[in-house]
Amino acid sequence: QVHVVESGGGLVQPGGSLRLSCAASGSIVSTYVTAWYRQAPGKPRELVARLTSCGSKNYADSVKGRFTISRDNTNNNTAYMQMNTLRHEDTGVYYCNAEVKNGLGYRAAYWGQGTQVTVSS
Repeated sequence: QVHVVESGGGLVQPGGSLRLSCAASGSIVSTYVTAWYRQAPGKPRELVARLTSCGSKNYADSVKGRFTISRDNTNNNTAYMQMNTLRHEDTGVYYCNAEVKNGLGYRAAYWGQGTQVTVSS
């Protein structure tokens, strides 16, 4: 079994910063991709940032230059997303998705429960 837990959300004023964490645990052989998605009220879930095992990073156009996805230097199963210059439109529930090789040898993707980010003055 694989578990994914996000943390670090909260209420922040426009222009502020937050750092989200994503910790995957359980029967993980290796991590292929870690990605952050978000879902605003009434809108579909969208990809925000993606990090592959070889270090390739992709960002949604709306967050380029403001958000940075990274992996923990000592724990490959922990990832972060630094969010700077936050805007009202960044408000939503942020979900981490970890695509791993699990203990059964299968490649599978696992979701966390989400963490709320609210940007408001």
